[in-house]
Amino acid sequence: MRLDGKVALVVGAGSIGSGVGNGRAISILFAREGARVVCADINFQSAEETVKMIREEGGEAAAVQGDATKSGDAKRLVDFTVELYGKLNILVNVVGIASGLGVLETSEDEWDRVLTTNLKSIFLMSKHAVPAMIKSGGGAIINISSAAAFVAHPCLSYGTTKAAIINMTRCMAVDLAKYNIRVNCIAPGFLDTPMVAPIMDDTRRAFLRQVIPLGKIGTAWDTAYAALYLASDEASYVTGTTLIVDGGLLAAGGRRRGEEKLV
Repeated sequence: MRLDGKVALVVGAGSIGSGVGNGRAISILFAREGARVVCADINFQSAEETVKMIREEGGEAAAVQGDATKSGDAKRLVDFTVELYGKLNILVNVVGIASGLGVLETSEDEWDRVLTTNLKSIFLMSKHAVPAMIKSGGGAIINISSAAAFVAHPCLSYGTTKAAIINMTRCMAVDLAKYNIRVNCIAPGFLDTPMVAPIMDDTRRAFLRQVIPLGKIGTAWDTAYAALYLASDEASYVTGTTLIVDGGLLAAGGRRRGEEKLV
């Protein structure tokens, strides 16, 4: 019960389809560890499905619909949490979308759409959550970035926003430390989640197992356990950091397992 007595707001707690994505896994695991969890998503039905899974295990959770890119909705999500559970200790910003386009193919509207979803949502949710956290004596904010932040990713707007989230996290961590609010980031690598399911075939799976040093593809639960640590009191001296969860993919630099390093 590492989060016993805590109240968590997970924004992007639903999942594409019936599978378990990062937001859903984080919500379920936090509830297992004793937190009361507000599952927020633009898709209310998906958020309700996450709540149903939590309640089936005996956890406590509630669903709420909202668009985190709109200030009014962001404030309403925080107000809903505080009115329901009396406080807010943990905010997890999971909301994000991907675009597979490069610089020449990306339209101005597409650029704005990805930056608004991936960056503005974190800004607005944090801006409205911090006053509630201060009243609760402090707290933890966790932002979800990606291993794509560390490489020249072919998807321009996606790679750009995921890199920006990391420095945004550092800036917020220094800014909010005086309030006893820790801000950290998770950068997942290639995970077997509903979001990537459409492109996961046997050939891609075999390739990934060769280039990931641990020889396996991660899941949303790997992100969830990283979030659990950062949200818990065990990480009370950790802020402004990014935890990479990628099976060693970045460290290997794309080399296949067993290959000798080129000199």
